[in-house]
Amino acid sequence: MSRTILFAVIIAGLGAGLYYYLNQPESTPAEQLQSAAQDAGDAVNDAVDATTEQANEAASSIATQASDAVEQAGDAATDLANQAGDEVAALANQGQDLINSWIEDGALTVQNFDYDTMVASIQESTMAQDIKTQAIQILDDIKASPQTIVAKIEELRTLLTGQ
Repeated sequence: MSRTILFAVIIAGLGAGLYYYLNQPESTPAEQLQSAAQDAGDAVNDAVDATTEQANEAASSIATQASDAVEQAGDAATDLANQAGDEVAALANQGQDLINSWIEDGALTVQNFDYDTMVASIQESTMAQDIKTQAIQILDDIKASPQTIVAKIEELRTLLTGQ
């Protein structure tokens, strides 16, 4: 597009010069030649100015678009980070609520361990599958070795609450 405009400006300049040249009163051949050269030079200068202006406008537009894209990407990243943080907090709250309910119901204490109730509540939760699998493994460890209940309860709390 820039080349088309450049050629159009050059042709317009040459056309204007030719028109000026043809409509001048009779002048000497040297004056005619000088006048035509001057007109052609003016046309070329106009074309260069127009091209430079278009290039500057295009560069400015590209810079603005790039800046806008970077800003949008930053906003999207911030939104995703906030959303992820909210989801982590919600899962930690869910894990803490689950542990609290086990303790309140007496399903998880140093004296009592209701494996089936806790496994069922983990499976029914909306936690990620890998968290569910790890939590059930910890409950399996407690069931297999009841003397580790204190350490395993802490491990389970850390897993479910992220603390």
